[in-house]
Amino acid sequence: MTSSHESSSPVSFPLWPAILAGGLAAGILDGASAFLTFGWRMPYGIASGLLGAKANPAAGAGAGVWALGLACHFLIAFAAATIYCLASRRWRFLKDYFLLGGVICGIAVWLVMNLVVLPLSAVPFPVGPFSVQALRLGLAYLVVLVGLPISTSLWYFARRGVAEGVRSSIQRSD
Repeated sequence: MTSSHESSSPVSFPLWPAILAGGLAAGILDGASAFLTFGWRMPYGIASGLLGAKANPAAGAGAGVWALGLACHFLIAFAAATIYCLASRRWRFLKDYFLLGGVICGIAVWLVMNLVVLPLSAVPFPVGPFSVQALRLGLAYLVVLVGLPISTSLWYFARRGVAEGVRSSIQRSD
């Protein structure tokens, strides 16, 4: 028999599997898209956010700068996954409705990257103004390639965690 407190409290589950899977999937998918769009020099562009024009291969930037850019790319993807998963503890609909959550996550990542991170970075190119077509395309890419992988991983691991919690509580009651 369970007390009313046990039956009404939600089953908690660790967030780290969802953060790792969602961040890795978002980093790989968004990175693959960026490599296809910008070529193998894409990580230099990301590193220029920290190093400015010194991140250009023509300025002598080598493999270390390329690796720094790639590491920054994945750091951003894991940060987005971490923030989303932590936010789901407060706003439960992010965990339960992964399609809506993916759209919200993708839009939030676009807004933060284009209105906060890039303008404050050292990138040696102007940021904005954005055309309507570029805005639509950028939002669509981030919803599909970043938001949905992160929200889907949280949804999957939350369902799995709840199922394991129910199984363990059934086994304890036997």
